Amino acid sequence: MEIESLSLIKLCAVSKAYHLGSQTQTVLRDIDIQVKAGELLAIMGASGSGKSTLMNIIGLLDKPSQGAYYLNQKNVVHMQNDQLADLRNRSIGFVFQQFFLLPRLTAMDNVALPLIYRGESKETYTPAVSAMLAKVGMTDRRLHKPNELSGGQQQRVAIARALVGEPEIILADEPTGALDSVTGREVMRVFLQLNQAEQKTIIIVTHDPEIGQQCSRVIHLKDGQIVDETTN
Repeated sequence: MEIESLSLIKLCAVSKAYHLGSQTQTVLRDIDIQVKAGELLAIMGASGSGKSTLMNIIGLLDKPSQGAYYLNQKNVVHMQNDQLADLRNRSIGFVFQQFFLLPRLTAMDNVALPLIYRGESKETYTPAVSAMLAKVGMTDRRLHKPNELSGGQQQRVAIARALVGEPEIILADEPTGALDSVTGREVMRVFLQLNQAEQKTIIIVTHDPEIGQQCSRVIHLKDGQIVDETTN
């Protein structure tokens, strides 16, 4: 696979295996992927295809057993855990199916978490938090707690939280999976707006063909291998 210098993400012959006693389970096999800045990429596959493991590796939550992973031309495979945590906090925003908002915190406080982890003061981060909530249409719900919000509103807060630290990459794991179809389409419109208007690099793991059709590129996994790649 030819490596292009403009790629934001490069996975080269990445494999992942788990050792369970005397047995080895290989989840990913020789994955080669390049993602350029500003792409909207979907990763699709059946349960057990390896797509969640792949997302965890891209998101610096796990390391490959073999191969190289370049993020902004830096091979991150041999970085220490504290280095990975700092890089993850600054470079990657996560959006999950189950939102993972802290129930005792308001929308504003949930969105502020990545900046709090960086050590920023409330005085410093409040304008950025307010701007992100406005961007996803949640200004009027900024003081509400998660149990006072609908599923779609909670996901919008989660998207604002992913964006507030100005990461280079947004990783979304089944972001519409817990939503009804109408609300799911509304959330997807937020991602499309972020990608098209702001050139945010977004990678979505999904089972939904409708979401895949809206992405510029789709990678299909089966049994831990890339079996198909299409451009829309």
